[in-house]
Amino acid sequence: MTNDRQAQFEALLDRDAIRAALVRLARGEDRRDAALIRSACWPDSVTDYGVFRGDFAAYLAWVVPGSPAITNTQHVLGQSHIELAGETARVETQVISYHRIDYGGGDEHDTCIGGRYLDHFERREGDWRLAARTMLYDWSQDWGAAADWSQGLMGMAFRAPHFAGRATGDWSERFFGGEA
Repeated sequence: MTNDRQAQFEALLDRDAIRAALVRLARGEDRRDAALIRSACWPDSVTDYGVFRGDFAAYLAWVVPGSPAITNTQHVLGQSHIELAGETARVETQVISYHRIDYGGGDEHDTCIGGRYLDHFERREGDWRLAARTMLYDWSQDWGAAADWSQGLMGMAFRAPHFAGRATGDWSERFFGGEA
């Protein structure tokens, strides 16, 4: 393999490792899974979501329990623009995040936010992880009262209760734990 091809191949592997860390972080936030989040972020990282800013310990203490009012989340990642520079990278990733918010008294709303993560990644001892994140918000929408889909969808009942997703205690925990 020529030096040029070798460099292209290494850049491809670096970008794939960065995208894998982004996915682990999004899943970790959705499932409130501290181990997944730790695997994607350096312990000295800093996160700034506008509504929260702090070091990694504060971020983990904020995001893992999450708000009891946010019963379900889903972060859908779009394209990532990745600029590699040796052992660092600047990354912009499109994100759409869904949140079901329980305002109490049976008043739940489905909300959606569109924006971009501006991330600094660092490779340390061969491992790419997030060193700093700033969230940019492009739009936000409250879709209003949430439909009760806990028992089924579009008038069709679920065969079992595990089909309805939620932030914690979700069927995916059993799936990835090898029980399903």
